[in-house]
Amino acid sequence: MSRRLEAVISGRVQMVSFRHYTQQKALELGVVGWVRNEPDGTVRTVAEGEESALRSFREFLDVGSPYADVESVECEWEEATGEFERFRITH
Repeated sequence: MSRRLEAVISGRVQMVSFRHYTQQKALELGVVGWVRNEPDGTVRTVAEGEESALRSFREFLDVGSPYADVESVECEWEEATGEFERFRITH
């Protein structure tokens, strides 16, 4: 069953390759969607895929890149929309 995860990650998550590592993890897990830096210093991601893959993706967000210092991850779970074909970094 396909689900959707929307998450906002706070902490030292910009300028530390967080988006790159997030994209790599999504590709590894077969998750589609996007990740981007927000003007307030957070990183936002929307991802869709199998629930087990999204749970692994969610666990990854607690750590992010080796250079990040994640303080919090706010998540919302929803039904997948099927709007994505791949996982990309957006601006």
